[in-house]
Amino acid sequence: MRLDEFKQRYNLHQLPTDTGPQTHRSLRQAAVLVPLIQTGSELELLLTRRPDHLRAHPGQISFPGGKVEQSDLNYTDTALREAFEEIALPRDNVEVLGQYPMFNTFTGFAIAPIIGVVREEFQPILDPGEVDELFRVPLSFLMDPANRIKRQFSRRGVHYPVYFIPYEDYFIWGATAAMIDRLCRQIAD
Repeated sequence: MRLDEFKQRYNLHQLPTDTGPQTHRSLRQAAVLVPLIQTGSELELLLTRRPDHLRAHPGQISFPGGKVEQSDLNYTDTALREAFEEIALPRDNVEVLGQYPMFNTFTGFAIAPIIGVVREEFQPILDPGEVDELFRVPLSFLMDPANRIKRQFSRRGVHYPVYFIPYEDYFIWGATAAMIDRLCRQIAD
């Protein structure tokens, strides 16, 4: 899928309304950038792998992002700030298309996914305290429903879906995979 087709589908199709697992506790506010980039004729999604030494979610695949800081103007500001801090993606190199509804996690976060397009290639500089690796996944791979796995799990008597996306040597799961599934379902034919 090319960028112009993606934008058309994104703008025409209704935003998803699912918000992830329901929780009855106070959630910390966070935002992530869901960055897409055109490489040749292929649109790709940029993802990061967290370092193994981190206490929270070590080694997991995620989008650039993090907790909302008091100095952030809004969720978009948080996502762009975090993307710059984590992978050196300049904020003026991102065309923000919009924000998905908040996504709640069992780990205590309400995450605002900010959909953005990286305008041109950039030289990533990874913050070793936050990111071990930056990699790309073709959107065409993610769009194939056979590559997105959904399973039902139960936690404290509550049933909820958990998403999994195996790609090459990477295993994308949890909130990141759920947000990818949400995006793919929105822009599907």
